Amino acid sequence: MALDLAQFHGAFFDESFEALDTMEAALLKLNVGAPEPEVVNTIFRVAHSIKGGSATFGFTEVASFTHTCETLLDELRGNRMQVTRYISDLLLKSVDIMREMLRAVQQKAPIDAQRVADLQFDLELAIVQNNSAPAEPAAAPAPSLPAAQTTHRWRIQFKPYPQLFVHGNDPLRMMRELADLGDLTVVAAAQNLPALGKLDPESCYLSWELTVDTDATREVIEQVFDWAEGDCDLYIRDEKAAALAPARATPVAAESKAPERKAPEAARAPAADEAPKQGSGEGGSIRVSTEKIDELMNTVGELVITQSMLTQLGGRACGGVADQLRAGLAQLERNVRELQESVMRVRMLPISFVFSRFPRMIRDLSQRLGKQVELKVTGDQTELDKTVLEKIGDPLVHLVRNSIDHGIEMPQARLAAGKPASGVISLEAYHKGGNIVVEVCDDGGGLQRERILAKARERNLIAADDVLSDEELREVIFMAGFSTADQTTEVSGRGVGMDVVRRNIKELGGSIEVSSTEGRGSRFTITLPLTLAIVDGQSVSVGSETYIVPLLAIIESLQLGPGAANRIAGHTEVFWFRDSYVPVVRLHEVFGVRPRAAELHEGLIMVVEGDGHRIGLFVDDLLGQQQVVIKSLETNFRRVDGVSGATILGDGAVALILDVPGLIRAASLRAAA
Repeated sequence: MALDLAQFHGAFFDESFEALDTMEAALLKLNVGAPEPEVVNTIFRVAHSIKGGSATFGFTEVASFTHTCETLLDELRGNRMQVTRYISDLLLKSVDIMREMLRAVQQKAPIDAQRVADLQFDLELAIVQNNSAPAEPAAAPAPSLPAAQTTHRWRIQFKPYPQLFVHGNDPLRMMRELADLGDLTVVAAAQNLPALGKLDPESCYLSWELTVDTDATREVIEQVFDWAEGDCDLYIRDEKAAALAPARATPVAAESKAPERKAPEAARAPAADEAPKQGSGEGGSIRVSTEKIDELMNTVGELVITQSMLTQLGGRACGGVADQLRAGLAQLERNVRELQESVMRVRMLPISFVFSRFPRMIRDLSQRLGKQVELKVTGDQTELDKTVLEKIGDPLVHLVRNSIDHGIEMPQARLAAGKPASGVISLEAYHKGGNIVVEVCDDGGGLQRERILAKARERNLIAADDVLSDEELREVIFMAGFSTADQTTEVSGRGVGMDVVRRNIKELGGSIEVSSTEGRGSRFTITLPLTLAIVDGQSVSVGSETYIVPLLAIIESLQLGPGAANRIAGHTEVFWFRDSYVPVVRLHEVFGVRPRAAELHEGLIMVVEGDGHRIGLFVDDLLGQQQVVIKSLETNFRRVDGVSGATILGDGAVALILDVPGLIRAASLRAAA
C-alpha cells in the first residue's frame, strides 16, 4: 500500500510560509560586509528545510531553485563570499520567488518558469563570479594543519520510530544529503524486521549507523535530520574530536537530538546501559484550522444567548427553589464568561503578524524613491482578534506608504531643514481601555495646509472661497479622489487610499484620527475593538424597541431638567456638559419609532463619544448591561446607517447594536444641512 503524502501538504505549506517570513526578517538584518554567522545560519536552515521538504513531496522545481539559493548561502556561511547590497537584493527576491512557487504549487497553478530561471541564473552567476575572483595575495603561506584537525568523522546512530514514514520522512533522502557532505559509510540494522506476512509497509523497522568524513559542522549534520525530529532517536559523535581529547575518552560520547541538543558536546556521556532520551512527540502547540475556531466561537455565542434567556426567565421565578435557581444561573453566567474569554484568547494573535511585513516594504520603497527611512516598532506583541488582524493590514500599508511618499522628505531637504538625513517611521500598538490603539507616526514634513487646500480646490472637493479649520482640513485628506501627488506613480497619485483606509477601519468598528505639525511630522491614531464577535453593551429602550449601546462608547447617563437644552438656529438641540455644548440626537427620530417620552426632561440622555466627538442620545429608559453576540446586519439584511450589527436578546427579540461614530457623523451632516 503506497503512502499518500498529500495528507501532509497542508502542514508543509503552513510551516514553509512561516519559515520564509523568518528568512526575510533575517535577511533584512544582514549588514554589508562580512557575514554574521548566526543570521546566515538562520537563513540557511530555512532554505535547507524547504529544499528537503520539497524534494520529499516531489516539488522538484521548488527543490531545484532552493538548492541554488542554499549553495549561495553556503558560500556566505563559509566566509568565502561577502554580503553586498546586490547579494542581499538577490536573496530577498529569492524569498519572493519561493513564496510564489509554493503558493502556485499549493493552488495547483503553473509556476512562472521564466522568472524562476532568470533569478536562478543570477544566483548561479554570483556564485561563479565569486569563485573565479582572484585570491588575495598572502604575506606568507599558512602552515598546513593535519587532516585530523580540519575534518570531522561524524558517527551517527539513527534509530527511527515506526511512524517515521507516516509523517513523510525519507531516510534515503537524508543519506543522500549526508553523502553530498563527504564520504559516507552506511551500516543497516535489520534485527527488528518482521516476517513478510506481518510487515506493515507504512512502518519503519530498520535503523542505521552512519559514518561521514566531512568538513561540515555538527549543526549542518543535525539539519539533515530536522524533519525527523520527534520521530527518531538520534546520536551524533565526532570521533576525531574525541581522539584529540583523551581526557574525555569514554566508550560512547553521544548527544541526543532532543530538546537539549544544543548543550555542549562534552557535557555528559551516558553509561553503557543508559537508555537513550526518547522524543516525546509532545509539542507546546497544535495547528487548528480557522474554520474550527470560528465554529467554536459561534457555538459560544449561541451559549451566551441561551444563558441570557435563562437569566431573564430566572428573574421571574418564584417559590422555594427560586433562590437556588438564580444562584445556579449566576454560576452559569460566570462559567460562560470564562469560556467566552478563553475562546477569544485562542483567536488572539500578536500584531507582529502585520508589523512584520513593513521592514521589507520600507526598504524597497525608500530605495525606489531615493529616500532614507528607518522603522521603529513598539508593542508588536500586543494581541487582537484574528479577524481584526486580517483586515487592518491593508489600511496600515496605505498609511505607511503615504508616510514614505508624502511625509518623509528627500535627504537633501531634511538636511537643509536641520533634520537627520534619515527619516523615522514609528509603528506602535497598545491597549487602551477595552480597545487596541495602533499609531503610525513619521517625522516628515507634516500636513501642508496651503498645498492641501490648493489640491482640494483643483479637484473640486471644496469651493474656492471655503475657509477650513484645522479639523476640517484634516478631514479633506479622507475625501475620495484626494491626493497631493503632482503625478501618478505606482506608489500614489490616484486619489484612492485614505478614503478606503477610513472605510475599512469603520467596518471594523474602529476610528482613525490625525494630528500633524507642519515641518515636524504626522501621527495617525487608529482605535480598534479587541474582537468583533462579542461586546459588552448597555440596553436602552425607545418606545417598544430595544437598542444596544457599546459600553466603551458611554461617558455618562443623566436626566436633564426642564429648559436645560437650547436650540441652535431653531433646529439642533444642545445642552451644557463638562465645559462644552453637546448636541442631542433623538433615537426615535433616527429610527422612526414612537417614543414613550416626548420631552427631554421626561426621558434620559446618554452621553457617548466616538471619533473624538460627543453627542447625547435621548432614550426612554436604561434596561441593564449585558454581553451580546454581534450578528452582521449587512450579511443577513443590508447596511443600515448608525447600526453596526444586531443581536438576539434573552426573550428571542432582535436588538440593533448602535454604531456611535456613525450616529455622530449623521448628526453632523444633519446640522450642516
